[in-house]
Amino acid sequence: MDRRNQEFSRRSLLCAAGAAIALTVVAQPTQAGTIAPKRAVELGAGQRADLAERAIVERHVRSLWGLSRRQLGTLVWPADLVERAAVGRWCYWWQAHLLDCAVDAAHRARTPERIDRVVAVARGIRTRNVTGWTNRYYDDMGWLALALDRAERLLDIQFDDALADLRTGLLAGWNPDVGAVPWRSGDDFYNTPAIGPTGIALARLGEVPRAEQLADFLHARLCDAETGLILDGVHEPGGRVDRTVHTYCQGVTIGLETELALRTGEPVHRHRATALVGAVENGLTEAGVIASAAANDSGLFMGILARYLAETALALDDTTAANIVHASAEAAWTNRAEVDGLPLFGADWARPVVVPEQPGTFLQLADAAAASSANLSRDLSVQLSGWMLMEADYRLTVAGR
Repeated sequence: MDRRNQEFSRRSLLCAAGAAIALTVVAQPTQAGTIAPKRAVELGAGQRADLAERAIVERHVRSLWGLSRRQLGTLVWPADLVERAAVGRWCYWWQAHLLDCAVDAAHRARTPERIDRVVAVARGIRTRNVTGWTNRYYDDMGWLALALDRAERLLDIQFDDALADLRTGLLAGWNPDVGAVPWRSGDDFYNTPAIGPTGIALARLGEVPRAEQLADFLHARLCDAETGLILDGVHEPGGRVDRTVHTYCQGVTIGLETELALRTGEPVHRHRATALVGAVENGLTEAGVIASAAANDSGLFMGILARYLAETALALDDTTAANIVHASAEAAWTNRAEVDGLPLFGADWARPVVVPEQPGTFLQLADAAAASSANLSRDLSVQLSGWMLMEADYRLTVAGR
């Protein structure tokens, strides 16, 4: 299936955006719905993934600027006027993960509606980005390349020269003196969140030697000798290391080493992936559940780790990785709240989302202090993490892992 992307001039985009703002101003505010305790109903992994998908589609996914077959996810829910008009903050990488989750769902149970959603979200990203598929952030481009590549491989959906453009953009960031790509064009920070997804994408797009160099960089420069975990990044020249440990840094590194283990057959990559899974179990789980992050960008961290743990469990038969995903999925599902019958995940999968004694609307609990104390989040990022986790749990369950 070859889905051709139609280009828009900047003038037509501005006109469409202006019309969307005008319509949004007179529209009624989004209804938040009523928070309720979760129902004690046993559901299979596929049913859980389906409900997680429905929650995001109904709360977040909207037409972009009134254009046909172009959709994006609102970054918060309930969305205010500016957010619904899609003229505020542009979060390219959140939308790339929304697209990746849409691919998950369409691959799990292919329907015309799901295929159309994959196409619409991809076109929405291209349209909202205005200048093309690429930007100056290598992590952004890596995530979108991964989502579009999976759409092509799993669903036979193609978007003109999107993958070629992104491949060219990623390779353009290569610094031969450092042996890696930076966080963004012109920056001196070489960090795991950019190197990891770039490496996986390049491996899948036929650039295995470059992907191996990126994996070697992460292992040599950013693997903590004491814990075995991967650190955030390093400034070059100078070598000043940011020693922050994020869950998603482990996820993308596990994913890169797994990809290379499959493509090269070299035992070193399997060994590194397995060792890092063990380090995650020891240092970034509690009772087997992936450690919490927060809201905003970090809301995606847990789900990204879960995605690549599942891939490693399937590709390398890693039972530790599978056990972490299953335990995290069970905890996140058990600790969810429900809004109008659909799940609302917390930023901490190990803690219950607290339902007020006098149930009201989520909007009434949306201030930062209340959201933190109740383990609630309005952010698309947190809910995407929950959806990614449910899809990962489903893939492992149907494979008998």
